[in-house]
Amino acid sequence: MNTDEDSSDGPEPVELWCAGEEWCPVTTTATLIGRKWHPVIIHRLLEHGPSGFNELQTNVDGISSKVLSDSLDDLEEHGLVNREILSEKPVRVEYSLTGRGTSLSPVIYAMRDWGLEHLTKPKQD
Repeated sequence: MNTDEDSSDGPEPVELWCAGEEWCPVTTTATLIGRKWHPVIIHRLLEHGPSGFNELQTNVDGISSKVLSDSLDDLEEHGLVNREILSEKPVRVEYSLTGRGTSLSPVIYAMRDWGLEHLTKPKQD
């Protein structure tokens, strides 16, 4: 289980992937949430709260089981999502945002708001 609350001093910082340039935090953040489904998964967990795998797959329409599983693993590895086993028979797993994941809410909602303001649906032929 990977939670921010395990450490009394707060979550471990995420390591920058470039050397001291002022744009490094932007690049690192974009790398963490810039994969196609990552911001959608975070948004759905913000909107619906903790969710089982099948519920999350339903809420992230169009994502395959493999891609969802890989994305959740990546988000968990980076301390954004927590995976909790609720029961073993049958296996029931619930995914939730960690404190670090929840702290992305202004970023995710700003992305949503920008899209609502600037994007349009494709024209139908």
